[in-house]
Amino acid sequence: MSFLELKNVQKSFYLGKKKFPVLKGINLSLDRGEFVSILGESGGGKTTLLNTIGGLDSQFEGDILVDGKSLKKGSNKALDNYRSHTVGFVFQSFHLISHLTVLENVLVPLEMSTLGRHQRTERAKELLTKVGLSDQMDKHPNQLSGGQKQRVAIARALANDPEIIIADEPTGALDGQNTTEVLRILDEIAQEGKLVIAVTHSQTVANYGTRIVHLANGVIDSDTSIRQKYLASNFRREKKITHLSFGDTFRLAWEHMLYTKGRNILIILGAAIGIFSVIFMLGLGSGITGYINKQMSNQVNPNAIQVTKNVASSQVNSSTDSSDITMSDTDMQKFAKIDHVKKIEKAYFAQAPKVRYEKKTIAVPYFQTWNATEKTGDIIAGSKPGKNEIILLKSDANRINKKHYKSLVGKKLTIYIPSQDKDKKPVQVQTKLTISGIIKSGSTAISYDTLKSASSNYNVSIKPNFVTLTADNTLNVKAIQDKIKGYKTTNAKGKKVPAYTITGVGAIIDSLNTYLKLAFDVLAAIAGISLVVSAIMIIVVLYISVSERTHEIGILRAIGARKKDIRNMFISESFLIGLVSGTFAVIIAYLVQFAANSATQNAFKATIVNISPGNAIFGIVVSIVISLIAALAPSHRAAKLDPRDSLTDE
Repeated sequence: MSFLELKNVQKSFYLGKKKFPVLKGINLSLDRGEFVSILGESGGGKTTLLNTIGGLDSQFEGDILVDGKSLKKGSNKALDNYRSHTVGFVFQSFHLISHLTVLENVLVPLEMSTLGRHQRTERAKELLTKVGLSDQMDKHPNQLSGGQKQRVAIARALANDPEIIIADEPTGALDGQNTTEVLRILDEIAQEGKLVIAVTHSQTVANYGTRIVHLANGVIDSDTSIRQKYLASNFRREKKITHLSFGDTFRLAWEHMLYTKGRNILIILGAAIGIFSVIFMLGLGSGITGYINKQMSNQVNPNAIQVTKNVASSQVNSSTDSSDITMSDTDMQKFAKIDHVKKIEKAYFAQAPKVRYEKKTIAVPYFQTWNATEKTGDIIAGSKPGKNEIILLKSDANRINKKHYKSLVGKKLTIYIPSQDKDKKPVQVQTKLTISGIIKSGSTAISYDTLKSASSNYNVSIKPNFVTLTADNTLNVKAIQDKIKGYKTTNAKGKKVPAYTITGVGAIIDSLNTYLKLAFDVLAAIAGISLVVSAIMIIVVLYISVSERTHEIGILRAIGARKKDIRNMFISESFLIGLVSGTFAVIIAYLVQFAANSATQNAFKATIVNISPGNAIFGIVVSIVISLIAALAPSHRAAKLDPRDSLTDE
């Protein structure tokens, strides 16, 4: 049985419903050690016959047997394996990959071998030396002559030591000297026991072979042996089938990006602008929110949360102590069960008390008992109030003694607090207190115990109308507030409503943060519109790249690359665009952050942009994801390209 057998091979092309037969029943047996010249005029079916033998076209009738195995019945995977390890192609137009060096072109099929990296390189150098190109390895194809390019193609075809070499018009684009050199090399390959099949329309070229098969109008009209075929060794090397790894396709993508770096730089810049906009808006939102929080936290204790009963204002008279707003022991027990609450303080708020110092009386706009919302760090004179002591807000102290308000510390004054006695009759609680200190924020305040003791002298029972909870950590304040908001009660109309209201600056900070986050998320989303433009740009560029690299795709498929490998190559290129774009955007964002914060630091001693590592990682991930999504359609199109059409497309 011959090594290669063609049994009644027929092939037709269709234009609409019209059928055009090209091969009309080819029967041929070929063996290793033969140099077979397929001779015929243009249009006689020579190239179509080579495509079927080479596994580039499996849509034919009849069968082709290679070493007893049917090529017709093989799967796509089997055809890929066949092209990568059994057959090697030499084309009239050379079909070298322009952005790879001579050495790298020969290395491509070796990526599908079991050889190690060093062994692959040595094998490629050995083959290039064999075809006389040892001094041209680092050049690119556009730096070579036609004869040199064809010798590179021969070296590449021999890379995986195939048993069949198919040469389609290998001398068609060469002068006489190079023609002789190429045919000599092909003859030497046949002498090594391989089957060489060369298509030509030149009788002179055909005469170099050991056998001439003449093809005319899709049929073989003569088959002549002109000299003895070469002895083929019975030794058969076992070949382990491998394919391009993801790393190999990644490298091919990287090489192409470097080759077209001018265009890719523009793409990366365009994509980076969109990613930068999103990252910067997130950083700006975080920075401004942090700045406002810091300014407000400087005025109050950020860990303190004021809680009051949720009662309609019409139910409570401002000068009375209604039981509806009193915090009960049950309320205290609820708060005590909340995680991360470190301390609970009973507190009391009263509106418009009056203080009298010597002969001067003033109304205090805001008054409460001392609690955790007051910051001891803001005391500018004296200390916090103890028993029978009062601390004055700086603005209140100024009204008593504008020029020397600090001198009030240690002096005595009288306070008048409107309230109700146990019989619900209006009464003013009056008591003399020592001024313990002056504070620049918060309110004029006395201790809860001092107020309770003074009130008992007037038959007034003081009960807390708000409480202050202290969180164990600022990070837990939001969780505690959310828990408090979750408590419900039933109002007079039978509807479920929040049982408590969070008051004070802590509530303002929470609401402000929510609004700021929403505002900057909207701005980031608007900036994100540019990402859609970036994605469209990447899609267009990749489609252009598919068109530009049609020949390269055909070459890779001809030497055994799978559809998956082609798809991975374009996905890798898109991944690299996304990664570099995202990284570049992060660098720009940090540079702009540095410039902006330097300016605001000089202007008002604060920074307003805070790009976190999370923002940076988010930007890079989004850039990569968008690029990969953009690559789906172009990479799918590239993988579907027919290798035969890709190689003949001009």
